[in-house]
Formats: sequence, C-alpha cells, structure tokens
Amino acid sequence: MQAKAVARTVRIAPRKVRLVVDLIRGKQVGEAVSVLRLTNKAASPVVEKVLKSAIANAEHNYEMDVNSLVVTEAYVDEGPTLKRFRPRAMGRASQINKRTSHITIVVSEKKEG
Repeated sequence: MQAKAVARTVRIAPRKVRLVVDLIRGKQVGEAVSVLRLTNKAASPVVEKVLKSAIANAEHNYEMDVNSLVVTEAYVDEGPTLKRFRPRAMGRASQINKRTSHITIVVSEKKEG
C-alpha cells in the first residue's frame, strides 16, 4: 500500500528542489524529516511539508504504521514558468524565467524480513 502527497506550482526552480529530494529518497520517514530539518536549503521546508502530508495521508487514509514508513518515491517535475522581462542596455529587454515545481513524495510500509 502506498500513500502520496503532491505540492503543485511551488515557486522554487526544480533543479534546486531536486538537490533536496535526492537526500531523502529511500530513507525511513523519521530519518528523512531529520535530514530535511538540518538541510540549509530554501526548498527544505517545502519538501518537509509535503513529506509530513504524505505521512498523514498514510496514517489517516490507509491506517499504516508511521514507524514502518519509507520514502519509496520522491521526484520533482517542472511546473508552469512565469515569464518576466528585465530592461537592458540600449533599449533592449531580456527574458527572465521564474520556474515552478511540482513536488511528489510517495511513502509505503517497509516489508518485514
């Protein structure tokens, strides 16, 4: 049985969020929360919130044991890009892409044995 949580259109570039998500993939949820608390990245609190949501979904919707949960899948997809323009020299303008992320975390119970 799996439980998942998704945060859509988070205003952090996917490249930056992937660095944080790679740290917790495959870990026990307790250890993953600890790692996120101590990681000094802007994406850490957002990923932690999604992880806690996945844990709560597992506990309340599927009656899973929180102590045996493992992060089985964690991935980041690119969301819609906000396009902005910045004035440059000689009357020109250059485009700035403000990227967004869709963060997905899936937890499941670890099999005993």
